Amino acid sequence: MKLFTKLTLFITLSKLAIVVLFVLLLPFLVNTIAYQYNDFYLKEQKKKVLDVIAENGIDTYLQGEENYGGYTMLKEEYISLEPAGQIVLPDTIATLRRVVEEDTLTYRVLSHVFDYGGHRYVLEVGKTTATIGQYNRPLQKMALYVLIGLMVSTILIDLVYTRLLLRPLGIIIKNRLLHRRFPFRDNSPPIRTTTVDFRYLDESLVELMGKVREAFEKEREFTSNASHELMTPIGILQNKMENLMIDGELGEELQQKIMGMMKTLGRLKKIVHSLLLISRIENDQFSKSDSFRMQELVQEVMDELDHRLEEKNLRSGIRITAGVTLQHLNRDLIFQLVYNLVNNAIRYNKPGGSIAVYDQQAPGGLYRLTIADTGIGIPAAEQEAIFNRFKKVVKNENEGYGLGLSIVNTIAQYHGIGVEVVSEEGAGTEFTLVFPLEAT
Repeated sequence: MKLFTKLTLFITLSKLAIVVLFVLLLPFLVNTIAYQYNDFYLKEQKKKVLDVIAENGIDTYLQGEENYGGYTMLKEEYISLEPAGQIVLPDTIATLRRVVEEDTLTYRVLSHVFDYGGHRYVLEVGKTTATIGQYNRPLQKMALYVLIGLMVSTILIDLVYTRLLLRPLGIIIKNRLLHRRFPFRDNSPPIRTTTVDFRYLDESLVELMGKVREAFEKEREFTSNASHELMTPIGILQNKMENLMIDGELGEELQQKIMGMMKTLGRLKKIVHSLLLISRIENDQFSKSDSFRMQELVQEVMDELDHRLEEKNLRSGIRITAGVTLQHLNRDLIFQLVYNLVNNAIRYNKPGGSIAVYDQQAPGGLYRLTIADTGIGIPAAEQEAIFNRFKKVVKNENEGYGLGLSIVNTIAQYHGIGVEVVSEEGAGTEFTLVFPLEAT
């Protein structure tokens, strides 16, 4: 999952979590705020009553009576004033039931005890709890709408800002990693960004690629020089041995020894050629601009190896779709790839066995080419290392130098071809080449 996708999910889920938590707490918060405001309102009403008593006297309310009680038309609020006796209590605010004209109602009541004219009175200011919560639901809806609007706007702002913030990282990945081909010969300009971390990452990647390119150039130079220096003495020794063989004065025993030496030189020459081929492929020294028919290429490989099939009395079957044309590949390298796989199928097959080469169009448009044999198979413990250099498929086999499958793997990687191996010891092996979409 990409970093931007992860950040988007985190931002969205965190905002949703906040919304859910707020929705769960909203009734409690609104109710608490309503009661706190109501308590403040009751205190203000108490202050007003006390101010009136201080200015106009308590008779403004009692009017010669022992106590006073007054309420609004709908009994939503009331004020009562009566003697308090000898008990002195601090101001209290509580939810109590009161009887007003034979109606029992629940009020939020503020009780205040004060002295006036040598007497102690209790002042009660109350407001029905029903009126306290009458605006709770509209307030909850309004708060929820505002919250959702804020959340949506903040999510959009966060996503836009995150995209702008991570844009240099996407450019770094695209220019430095995705669209770069080894050995990194092009020098792209530095990424413009105000983020110090991204600038440091870009500079580090450029420096790393420069070191890799420098090491690659040194390796290629060494490989070229070493191969030249190796092939020269090998050629000289081979010529001298051929001249000795032409000389008729050598005895038969000496000639046999020279033949063995020439065979060893031949092996060494093939190894050097194989290593040079691998090096040239890895160094991107082959073009990939050929178009060819796979049926013709496979038939050409089978014709070239026909004599080996006859030597081991092997049957062969070819089933290649006639109209399949591959493109953006190097035909010579693909020929070498198929040749090596068929050659291995012959080398490690059983006398009287068979080889099958067939293709199929996989779902999604991928083209697959399979080379199957009825040979001795590959041990399970060996299958993970069969593409390693100088790793022979079968240790007791005299033929081969362990470079055939290494060449196959190098050619496949160079063209972006997948290689699938299915093998059972004693039952045979299947190598399947999965060509990329752009090649078919």
